[in-house]
Amino acid sequence: MASPTRETPAKSRPRQKRGEGQWALGYREPLNPNERSKKDDNPLNARARIENIYAHGGFDSIDPGDLRGRFRWFGLYTQRKEGIDGGRTATLEPEELDARYFMMRVRLDGGLLTTQQLAVLAEISQTHARGTADITDRQNIQYHWIRIEDVPTIWQKLENAGMTTMEACGDSPRVILGSPVAGIAADEIIDGTPAIEEIKRRYIGDPQYANLPRKFKTAVSGQSDVAHEIHDVAFVGVNHPEHGPGFDVWVGGGLSTNPMIGQRLGAWVPRDEVPDVWEGVISVFRDYGYRRLRSRARIKFLVKDWGAAKFREILEEKYLKRPLLDGPAPAVPATPIDHVGVHKQIDGKFYVGAAPVAGRVNGETLLAVAKAAERAGSERVRLTPQQKLVVLDVPESEVPGLETELTELGLHTKPSPWRRSVMACTGLEFCKLAIVETKARALALVTDLEKRLADVQGGLDNPVSVHLNGCPNSCARIQTADIGLKGQIVTDADGRQVEGFQVHLGGGLGLDAGFGRKLRGHKVVADELVDYVERVVRAYLDGREPGERFAQWVGRADESVLQ
Repeated sequence: MASPTRETPAKSRPRQKRGEGQWALGYREPLNPNERSKKDDNPLNARARIENIYAHGGFDSIDPGDLRGRFRWFGLYTQRKEGIDGGRTATLEPEELDARYFMMRVRLDGGLLTTQQLAVLAEISQTHARGTADITDRQNIQYHWIRIEDVPTIWQKLENAGMTTMEACGDSPRVILGSPVAGIAADEIIDGTPAIEEIKRRYIGDPQYANLPRKFKTAVSGQSDVAHEIHDVAFVGVNHPEHGPGFDVWVGGGLSTNPMIGQRLGAWVPRDEVPDVWEGVISVFRDYGYRRLRSRARIKFLVKDWGAAKFREILEEKYLKRPLLDGPAPAVPATPIDHVGVHKQIDGKFYVGAAPVAGRVNGETLLAVAKAAERAGSERVRLTPQQKLVVLDVPESEVPGLETELTELGLHTKPSPWRRSVMACTGLEFCKLAIVETKARALALVTDLEKRLADVQGGLDNPVSVHLNGCPNSCARIQTADIGLKGQIVTDADGRQVEGFQVHLGGGLGLDAGFGRKLRGHKVVADELVDYVERVVRAYLDGREPGERFAQWVGRADESVLQ
């Protein structure tokens, strides 16, 4: 047999495709440090060590694998050490960034609270968290300055009141967003609360769903008020022409550094089947999700590669063992729904939505809200996906008094467009990933814009949303804001490295579902942020067509006008 020559080349061996760490395809080995940590020990086991070892031995007794990994399954992250500027965020080792205190998230699925629970949250804030208690855009309450020694006591207080931190973070099914006005809104198609409660009862804390490729975010609402387009899975209220009220299913949404709008499966699901379908979707993610690289481990990458049709086929054939019913798409609201202000309920009472600045409240405020709500005859409060707070079930005669009390607490029921529409993540104050300050800057921005734009705010048909994020991870949804601001270190006019922002303009959900336009090379120095926002808003008001929304105007505006 002749040896291979240049005329008769040997056949090359086909290159084997590299596995993505999908369990269902046989790739079970840990492929990154996070996967190894979960294989070494189920993260749900960390609770016993917190209660039996770390709470007694203090911060120095904590195993690093628990400290920066498994603690997250119980809502705990170390917070940022004081005095470390944003320019050093990416240069220091994790242990150099760690303070000896924790951020703690309390998961409140659907944002549901009684006034008694709100009072418990307030007491924990005042006793254990130096008064901190932020409302997040995931309907959580987020504390800071938590000592490991106090964690078991905090858990006992929460659980005695029917609350938990279980899987508030980590590679797990995190808090389920739900409509703050579920069951009482006049324009709601169906109340999603029973489905949320059943998912929580069946699956939260179940080891079968506690080791996912990465975090898993869910939204369930009878109307489009929970940012369903950017969730891993979402169930949106819709009327089926034959079967009546139920839910349309979306999968594969998400933001961060690779934003994607979720895709409709085209399936209609009755409310009592939502938990089963949810289990099927999360199981597909668990088994087929990409575990090799953390940067590709969200379900959105799987959905992008497969497409909605294949995802639905796998879900139906391998997990549900039955076909889903086809269904129509939900209607898109004409304007974003944020529940701020006074609105009539279906039972004749009213709900009152109030706006703190970027979710920044404290324990004293929460306790005062609980007492004010009870004086007004209410026992139910809700947190919203827009960092707002809503008091339900208020008799009409009590509304004016409650509005006055809330406003005196800094929770405005008739807020300016800026107070209403500004959102911000935790930022440099406490977050180890942050590069710039956000919460204090959001307050300063709102205060200044209320003064500078007082002459034009009455002309804003819809508030122009401004979202500030301390890093690229988009916890404050910068890509879906009218004006999205991504924190980074920039060079000022004098050549100094200072805090600043990359600008995204014209993003949105609903009618304007899509991601903001990035201006090439355009950065805003933090100290000039108010000037910039004022300039862009005035340009919009001067240049818009009748009825034209901000996102529409941005889409056609010359780039020179946007800088």
